[in-house]
Amino acid sequence: MLDSKPTINNKPQISLRTKDIVAAYTLLRIVVGVNYFNHGFTRIFDVPSFINRMVNTMQDSGIPEFLVRINAGLVPPVELIVGVLITVGFLTRSALIACFVLMIILMYGITIIQNWDGASSQLIYNIILFILLAGLNFNKVSVDNWLRNRPN
Repeated sequence: MLDSKPTINNKPQISLRTKDIVAAYTLLRIVVGVNYFNHGFTRIFDVPSFINRMVNTMQDSGIPEFLVRINAGLVPPVELIVGVLITVGFLTRSALIACFVLMIILMYGITIIQNWDGASSQLIYNIILFILLAGLNFNKVSVDNWLRNRPN
């Protein structure tokens, strides 16, 4: 919640409580992690179908089919792995950076075929990834924080 603190001239100063930012950060991180995990999990057991769908989607893009196949084959396992890491908060910084790299590749593909609705959706993902990466100091409820603070 917001704290209201009086200032010198008796006007209230509103500030965010750290524990609420930590809670919000944690919940956002978990939601994003579950989202990426489920993207990967639902595709990982039928990667060939996913690859074929991507090849069909990208057929008029001018990108060579072998590159589409390689990238499409990597998407589900990357989503699955970063999803798990982000959900539990382990190697969070690296997982978020990996997500950004994935999103750059996906953004290139979706904009080259001029799917602007899809690109808009991906921009939202990138804003959320930015918030999580920029707010990494609030990643207190995580495996990363537990490992950093555990006694030797």
